[in-house]
Amino acid sequence: MRIGIIGTGAIGSALAEKLSHAEHQVKVTNTQDFAELSKIAERLGAKAATLKDVVKDVEAIILSIPFKAYKDLPKSLLQDVPQDVIIMDTSNYSPLRDGELPGLGGKTESEYISEILGRPVVKVFNIVLGHTLKHNGKAAGEVGRIAISVAADNDKHKKLAAEIVDQTGFDTVDGGTLTLSWRQEPGTPAFCTELNADELKGALAEAEKGAAPARRDYIIDKLMKAERPPSHEETVALMRLGSSKKSGNREYVKI
Repeated sequence: MRIGIIGTGAIGSALAEKLSHAEHQVKVTNTQDFAELSKIAERLGAKAATLKDVVKDVEAIILSIPFKAYKDLPKSLLQDVPQDVIIMDTSNYSPLRDGELPGLGGKTESEYISEILGRPVVKVFNIVLGHTLKHNGKAAGEVGRIAISVAADNDKHKKLAAEIVDQTGFDTVDGGTLTLSWRQEPGTPAFCTELNADELKGALAEAEKGAAPARRDYIIDKLMKAERPPSHEETVALMRLGSSKKSGNREYVKI
């Protein structure tokens, strides 16, 4: 498959490297100068491309950029991209980082992004940490394989996204439509908690609409006030405790 990836942060880089190793034709872009981008692309086994060219002649586009950066993308970016090209959104909204965004209120994050892009999107890869994506994938059928939820309104695109997820080392769970994608946003039991498929289905069902923002902000506050950078395991433990309605005494997690 020919895949264009916009953004080479922790998630974008991990996806580029894994999908290149899976023998997909991957090209990447970011906001750095082209010389630096070329070095990054070579390290990932991908090809460097401009923003304009990264969406040309591809079958899938993965956007892995800060949430607030979507509104700054060129309005014409996708105008010549065929409708059958799958567009995947891996981002998450953080008010501390992204600020207040007019038009977001009352919508799921991916509904907001879909409106900005003027195209249907698939919400996927947003519920794993960069370390999880890079290091914790397993072969299909292996015990303890972590699952990722996939939300979209287009069933064909959802199926293609699930195939890509599988190739990166993770199971998939159907996250429903974009209207239901709030169940995998920050602060929910599904978010960055490293669950298997059965556990993830339960986490999606457990999600409480409207409760996630406060839990998200609690987790961010704990991470920012930590005396030292938490380990990956401590971060996952905090995510599990802070986002669950069964969490009890949240102060149990010390970092």
